[in-house]
Amino acid sequence: MPVDFLNEPIISFTILLIAIFIVPPLFERLKLPGLVGLLIAGVLLGQNGLNLLNPKSETIKLLSDIGKVYLMFVAGLEIDIEQFRQTKNRSMGFGFLTFLMPLIAGVITGRLFNFSWNSSFLIGSLLASHTLLAYPIISRLGVIGNEAVTVTIGATIFTDTGALLLLAICVGIHGGDFTAFKLFTLLAGLAIYSVVILFGFNKVGKEFFRRTGEEESNQFLFILLALFLASVGAQAIGIEKIVGAFLAGLAVNGVLGNSPVKEKVEFVGSVLFIPCFFVDMGLLIDIPAFIKTLSSITLTVAIVVALISSKFVAAFLAKTFYRYNNSEMLTMWSLSLPQVAATLAATLVAYQSVNPAGERLINEGVLNSVIVLMLVTAIMGPIITAKVARSLQVVPSSEWKADSLSVWWESQEQIEPPETADNRLQQDYPPFIVVVPIYNPLTQRYLLEMAALIARHESGQIMPLAITKAHLNMDDPQLVTALAQSQERLRLASEISQEFNVQASPTIRIDDNVALGISHASREHNASLVVMGWGNTGNFRARLFGSLIDQVFWSSHCPVAVTRLLKSPTEIRRILVPVGDLMRVTIGTIRFAQILADANQAEVVLLHVSNAYGGTRQSLMANEQVTHFTSQLSAIANQGKLQVNTNILTIGGDDIAKVIIEQAQAFDLVVLRSVRYRTAGGLAVSEVTTQVINNLKCSIVMLGEPQ
Repeated sequence: MPVDFLNEPIISFTILLIAIFIVPPLFERLKLPGLVGLLIAGVLLGQNGLNLLNPKSETIKLLSDIGKVYLMFVAGLEIDIEQFRQTKNRSMGFGFLTFLMPLIAGVITGRLFNFSWNSSFLIGSLLASHTLLAYPIISRLGVIGNEAVTVTIGATIFTDTGALLLLAICVGIHGGDFTAFKLFTLLAGLAIYSVVILFGFNKVGKEFFRRTGEEESNQFLFILLALFLASVGAQAIGIEKIVGAFLAGLAVNGVLGNSPVKEKVEFVGSVLFIPCFFVDMGLLIDIPAFIKTLSSITLTVAIVVALISSKFVAAFLAKTFYRYNNSEMLTMWSLSLPQVAATLAATLVAYQSVNPAGERLINEGVLNSVIVLMLVTAIMGPIITAKVARSLQVVPSSEWKADSLSVWWESQEQIEPPETADNRLQQDYPPFIVVVPIYNPLTQRYLLEMAALIARHESGQIMPLAITKAHLNMDDPQLVTALAQSQERLRLASEISQEFNVQASPTIRIDDNVALGISHASREHNASLVVMGWGNTGNFRARLFGSLIDQVFWSSHCPVAVTRLLKSPTEIRRILVPVGDLMRVTIGTIRFAQILADANQAEVVLLHVSNAYGGTRQSLMANEQVTHFTSQLSAIANQGKLQVNTNILTIGGDDIAKVIIEQAQAFDLVVLRSVRYRTAGGLAVSEVTTQVINNLKCSIVMLGEPQ
């Protein structure tokens, strides 16, 4: 094949897409991180392999640069500012410790191997940051509310920022002719630039989002523009573009929140640009040099040991200062171990930084050692987290109005009714309204029965909602026909509500977007719950743009119950609720099942799947944890005046989904909560919920809370 042909940009891009499409799924099937596969793919496609990609080509450089800044941008986006504010003093304290200890260890390691002071400080800065690679694990275990976990998450903003600032200084010094005045100028310019980005972009972003409303395409472009403006601006004042990208991520963090635009921004990065960066990292690995580095493995071992030991010392000091227990200390240590996002991006910047004398800031030995460090910590950290975080407990709030669903949504934005004498006498809260979007006459009866049972229990009402797609002309014959069909469906809905003695307020809405029509109508009527049917989530359009369910989950102001009902809700006698944690949303899910059971004199079984441990000591510890969890769960389940037969079933097993599916065979309904997981690199993680839903043969209710 001609060399010129391979150098064509479109050919290089096609080869990259093939690698990104094929390699990560293969490695994930082998229980290895997909990122490792991308690095190996880069090696195989580079000069030491098939020589299909040239790391010096403009196409590869461009895509890698975009991936590098995108990676740091997403790292800034995923830092939970609100959690940082809740424990900011302790987060800053642990952030300082887990930044300083690895920095010192890295400097000492660098000096022991005869690196200059500047290069040694750079090595220290590479070890000082951390990537929350195990975040999906602690999210799944439901221990995010534990203070030690919150403190570690909050510390990320300190470690990443500090590491990038130190990188900017080291790169500036390495450029040569660096005086104290230039250092002062760099720091002053960086401080001013940070303030402009963090506050300016945040304010402008909020105003732009307010003005554009639901125009997601323009909002998406605005976020991309913010990313690249910040990166270009950073280069203009003499600092690395990844610093600007990280600051931009922090700046628009509060603007995006958990909106669909954030999901799309991360999606584009995770499926295209970030993988390109990792493939390029693989292209830069010189196999002979890599083997030589590992043959004289002293530097690699020293860097790995320095990182692991210094992160442990930082966690131990935090335990001593803040009086945490051993499980909390080990969780903080394991969460702060993985070195992926900031570490790899900064390493590549340092490796490519060449002074006028032609010397690199770090050599190939450090580059290869950092890649080994990434592989070790990316595997080691999540494994330890999965083992030790199970013993963490989050004490649930005891202030539950246990007989009502209204506790599930406690937003301060809830609209209060006009304060009249009648209102004060009749109710303490706004009326409980259940919105029921209806479309399919074959399934609407079960939906309306479910909504009516809940509304009757809550002394509320239902609002059958028919969404009719808008046309350009309001007298369009197709629109007239659609409105007539909607009115007929609403008439049937009113008849069903009368069977349950529940007040109904049938509503027709004309809207371009069905999901937003549902969310807008729910907000306008201050609904307490949305009950909707299971739409088609598997077609091409749903996979590309997100299903109707996803869109309603993202945009709704109140809880959403998505149902797949195989029989009438009035015939449900046994309800299974898998419980993995004691967070507020989980307790709301339990209450939902109990209220439904109370209406039918049904039984509720709370299923908790605990991991099977090997060894006598580990088994005893696991049993103690399960006993403690079960006692807390029992106290919550029996709280209040509901006379519902609620039992707790605890089963040991490593495959949670398999246990749930097997146990569900004896039940009429399974109530699940919807949880989204995402790693710090924007890479999606599989959910137990997805596997369960695809294999259950009974009715399902999936509950989602407001975003």
